[in-house]
Amino acid sequence: MNVSTLASVLCITLGLTVASGVCAESVSTTPTSDTTATAKASQKSIRKADHKLGADVRRALSKTRDITATNIFVRARSGVVTLTGSVPESAQITRAEEIARGVAGVTSVNNELSLQPQNYQRQSIPPDRT
Repeated sequence: MNVSTLASVLCITLGLTVASGVCAESVSTTPTSDTTATAKASQKSIRKADHKLGADVRRALSKTRDITATNIFVRARSGVVTLTGSVPESAQITRAEEIARGVAGVTSVNNELSLQPQNYQRQSIPPDRT
């Protein structure tokens, strides 16, 4: 191989190396402003859907005559509804779960309701007066 052929091969190799580096940069995995904006919009729409689902479940519970929904709190995340708070009768715990499961968009229900009778009053313990 003479010097001019060797120089040509080196130039071609160098050219291919630079070109592959340029291509690699254009296919970068770093987030761009477009992908960041899309992700934020997606998160916003998910939060909006969760809020609507929670409101739908609260509405369904409040319209049900055999449930006292004033102390029931609803949280929705991606179709999973969590019920917390208290109800005055034990039958209302399972009934609230049934109602929540019947709302469109609910995929599962975590029922964390507790029983607290309406006439229940916490008794305060008088301070020790010794």
